[in-house]
Amino acid sequence: MSSSASAQTAEKPAAAIAAVPWGALIGLAIVVGLAFVARELKIQVYNIKDIGLGIPGKALEFPLWAAIVGLVVNFILKATKTYEAVRGGFRTELFLKIGLVLLGATVSFSTILTAAGGAVIQGIIMIASVYLFCWWLAGKFGLPDTLRAVMSTAIAVCGVSAAIAAAGSVLAKKEEITYVTALVIVTALPLMVIAPMLAGAMALPEPIAGAWFGGNVDTTAAVVGAGTIYGKVAQQIATIVKSTQNAFIGVVAFLLALYFTTVIERKGERPSAAVIWQRFPKFVLGFIIVSLLFTFGVLPAAASKAPFNATNAILAMKDWFFCAAFVCMGLELSVGELRKMGWAPVAVYLIVTVFNTLLALGVSYVIFGWLFPVKL
Repeated sequence: MSSSASAQTAEKPAAAIAAVPWGALIGLAIVVGLAFVARELKIQVYNIKDIGLGIPGKALEFPLWAAIVGLVVNFILKATKTYEAVRGGFRTELFLKIGLVLLGATVSFSTILTAAGGAVIQGIIMIASVYLFCWWLAGKFGLPDTLRAVMSTAIAVCGVSAAIAAAGSVLAKKEEITYVTALVIVTALPLMVIAPMLAGAMALPEPIAGAWFGGNVDTTAAVVGAGTIYGKVAQQIATIVKSTQNAFIGVVAFLLALYFTTVIERKGERPSAAVIWQRFPKFVLGFIIVSLLFTFGVLPAAASKAPFNATNAILAMKDWFFCAAFVCMGLELSVGELRKMGWAPVAVYLIVTVFNTLLALGVSYVIFGWLFPVKL
C-alpha cells in the first residue's frame, strides 16, 4: 500500500472521530430548540377551556408537547437521513436524572418519610407480582430466557434503566434490549396522558393517583410527566414511588445474575455483591440530599413573587431538564425496531401492561388510601 493511500486510510477514522462531537452538539441544540417550542405550545393552549372532547388546555402540560415535537422531528431526521449524525445529543436518561435530583428542592423529607414506607411495600408487591407474571406468560409464548428477563424487569421495575441493568446481568442480545426499549417508550408515551385522564375520571386523590402512576407507567420520565399533568402532590408521590422501585434495580440485577449463572447457564458461579452498587441508581441519593437541604432550610421555600430566590431558579432548571428528557423520548422512539419483533413479544408486553395497570391501581388505593395516607 502506498504512503498516500495509508494516509487517506488513517484520515477517515480521524475525521469520523472529529465529527462525532459536532454531531452530538448539533443534536443537543435540536433538543434545546424543541424544548423551547414545547414550552411555547403549552403556553399558547394552557388557558383554552376546551380544545376538543371536553379536554381543557391546561391538561396538556409540557411533557406531552415535548414528546410530540420530539416524535415529529424524529420522523423528519430519519426521512432526511440525518438522524444518526446527531443522535449523540439525545440523552433522555441524563436530562431526566438531573431533573429528578433538582426535584428534591420541592419535596420535604417528611413527605418522603411518610410515603417511603408505603412505597417500599408497594414496590415489593408490584415488582414480585409483575415480574413473575411476565416471566410465566413470556415462557408460554416461547420467548428466549434472556428476552423474558429483560422484558419482565423493564415492566416490573422502571423501564429502560431496568432493561439495561437486566441485560447486563443475563448477557442479553443487543437486539433484545432495543426491542424492549422501543416497547417501553411506545407504551409509556400514551400512558403518560391516559393515566391522568383516567385518574381524573375516577376522582382519585393526588397521593393515590401519584402512587398509581409510579407503580404503573414504565419509564421514570413518563411517571413524572403523568404526575405533572395531574398535580403537584401527584408528581411528588409518583416520583417517590418510582424512585423507590428504581432503588430495587441493583437487587433485581444481582438476583438475575445469580439465577442465570447457577440455574439457566449452570455455571455454579456466584456474582459479586458489588453488582448491587454498580446497578444502584445514584440519582436517588442526589434527590434525597437536595430534599434534605430543602427540609432543613438550606434551600429556602420558593418565592411566589419577585424577587425570586435560588430555589425558584432550581425549579425552573428542573422543568427545563424534564422538558428536554421528554423531547428526547420522542426523538429516540424507533418504530422500525418494533416491526422486527413479531407479534409474540408485543402481545406479552401489552397483556402484562394491562395486568400491571390494574394491580397498581388496587395496591395504590389500599396502601396510600388506607395503610399509609399522605396528609395534604
